[in-house]
Amino acid sequence: MRKIIFQMMISLDGYFEGPDRQIDWHNVDAEFNDFAIAFLDSIDTLFFGRKTYELMAGYWPTEYAATDDPVVARKMNSIEKIVFSNTLTSVSWENTKLLKNNIIEEVVKIKQQAGKDIAIFGSSDLSVALMQHGLIDEFRIIINPVVLGSGKTLFEGLNNRYKLRLVDTKIFRSGNVLLCYQPNEIS
Repeated sequence: MRKIIFQMMISLDGYFEGPDRQIDWHNVDAEFNDFAIAFLDSIDTLFFGRKTYELMAGYWPTEYAATDDPVVARKMNSIEKIVFSNTLTSVSWENTKLLKNNIIEEVVKIKQQAGKDIAIFGSSDLSVALMQHGLIDEFRIIINPVVLGSGKTLFEGLNNRYKLRLVDTKIFRSGNVLLCYQPNEIS
């Protein structure tokens, strides 16, 4: 069965976006890009909620992204993307499919299909919904050496305690720290 891996950058004070949804504080360098490319090579599907989809679709298919980060842009544009949204009526980014109904049932079916692992970048609301049904298999949280002071916390809206066990770590030269967790139990 395919794994769903949630990967997200957060600030040291636990925010994944600033007060006006800013992510301009992400600490990205050549070492991180190599890490991102290796991760993209290990998956064949991306899940997005509407907000993250709109953000990503507004950047990766652009000429700027193709020039600024050609390898990641090529991979992001070519990989299969599934957007879960009740409000979108269509999607236009290459290799993207829109699913509007029965999100949990659809995710269970997709996990059972043959293929590589699945990743979620951002999409906090979608991730919380999937967590409440035990559908995320691994959490990769990248702590950036910055304090934002305010913004949106990573799992805002999660109502249950969610115990995790640390399975791996990585320290980047930039000061980013990757913490990899797997679910232990939901209580």
